Amino acid sequence: MPDTAPFDPQRHRLDMQALMDQADCLVTLDEIERALDQMAAEIGERLGDELPLFFCIMNGGLITTGHLLTRLGFPLEIDYMHATRYRGGLRGGELFWRVSPERPMVGRHVVIVDDILDEGATLAAIINHCEKAGAASVSTAVLVEKRHDRKAVPGLRADFCGLEVEDRYVFGFGMDYQGYWRNAPGIFAPKGL
Repeated sequence: MPDTAPFDPQRHRLDMQALMDQADCLVTLDEIERALDQMAAEIGERLGDELPLFFCIMNGGLITTGHLLTRLGFPLEIDYMHATRYRGGLRGGELFWRVSPERPMVGRHVVIVDDILDEGATLAAIINHCEKAGAASVSTAVLVEKRHDRKAVPGLRADFCGLEVEDRYVFGFGMDYQGYWRNAPGIFAPKGL
C-alpha cells in the first residue's frame, strides 16, 4: 500500500542526516581523486587518438563523468542517456529507458561512464544498445565495482575501473540512497546494509 502521508521535509532531512552521520566511509575523497587520475591516464593511453564519444549514464554517472572528463587532455564528444533499474528504490527491477542518446554511434569509439558496476544488468543492456547502434568499439568506465559473483552477464567487468568496494549498499559521489546523498564527498555505506 503506498504511503499517503504528506511529505515532511524536516523529518526527512533529519532521517537523511542521521543516515549520513552513522554511515561507514568506505572510500575517501582523496582516494577517489587518485582513482580518477589513474582512470584518465588509462583512457588517454587507449583512446586518446580516437576522438571518442562519451556517454554519461544519468543520474549516477553525472559526478564521475564531470570529474573524469576534466582530466582528459584530448578532443572528445559527450552525450548522455538515462536508463535505470532502481527508480528511487534500493533494489533493481526491470530496465527503464528515460532518455536515449542523440549522437549517432556508427563507426565511433564509445565510452560509457557510470558510477557503479554492481550486478551489471543495466550496463549490459546499454553496451548491447551501443553495439547494435553500430559503434566501432564500446568501452565502459565506472568509478566503483562491487566485489561479488552475481553479475548479470558472467565475467562482466568494466574496461576502466577506479575502485572496488565490498558488497554493501553504497552511496555518495553520484550514487544515491533513496534519491539523496549523490553529493556526498566520498563513498559511504549505511550501517547494517
